[in-house]
Amino acid sequence: MEAKYERLQAALAALDGVAVAFSGGVDSTFLLHTAHSVLGGRTLAVTARSASFPARELREASDFCARRGIRHVICDSEELDIDGFAQNPTNRCYLCKHELFSKIWNIARAHAIAHVAEGSNRDDDGDYRPGLQAVAELGVLSPLREADLTKEEIRALSRREGLPTWDKQSFACLSSRFVYGESITREKLRMVDRAEQLLLDLGFRQVRVRIHGTVARIETGADELPAVVREDNRRVICDAFKELGFSYVALDLRGYRTGSMNETLPGAP
Repeated sequence: MEAKYERLQAALAALDGVAVAFSGGVDSTFLLHTAHSVLGGRTLAVTARSASFPARELREASDFCARRGIRHVICDSEELDIDGFAQNPTNRCYLCKHELFSKIWNIARAHAIAHVAEGSNRDDDGDYRPGLQAVAELGVLSPLREADLTKEEIRALSRREGLPTWDKQSFACLSSRFVYGESITREKLRMVDRAEQLLLDLGFRQVRVRIHGTVARIETGADELPAVVREDNRRVICDAFKELGFSYVALDLRGYRTGSMNETLPGAP
């Protein structure tokens, strides 16, 4: 792990400057922190604001940069305005990332920064991630993947560096909650966002609310499954989800796992 961390630092030190796509999650926070510790003021954080990005995540990203004196630009990158995105095709993530990184490149050039980087790690190679195609096409750097750092190692290094995100739950944009082919709308995104916020407010840590028409499929950590059906929580969840617009509420007994919507794709295990 130490050798990988040193490799990451050396790779960043070789850059004249870098604009980091910063979501405030575990990976991008660690990448931004490392870049800023190596490059100082030649580091720029860029966060995209959209309907699929919860307001709480935007606040956390802004607060992190403000506390650490990191230059931060917030840009509007509304995925629903991208042609074809709302129909939720299987390459949805590619469409989004291509739009986002094109905008980040424009911001980087406006600040005389020659490189753009994003926070995917080595574990991301094991899932269907069409967004990485856009990363490659647009010449965006993936320093964590290139240093062969895994999620577990990034969490360990983040803890050592005193980053508040070292044990933060995994997060992905709200559009990933939709089954492929189901239209993505602002109203449904708000439903999912509010439903997940309710679960977080109830004390659940790792949550997803997957949307299938008007059915909400809840995923939590395996150790949290019993608490979902505990009578007090069950009543609150069912009543609140119904008020949000869901007709039915289901609990996925397999629990949370990354990219569960990809299980419906041809060839998926």
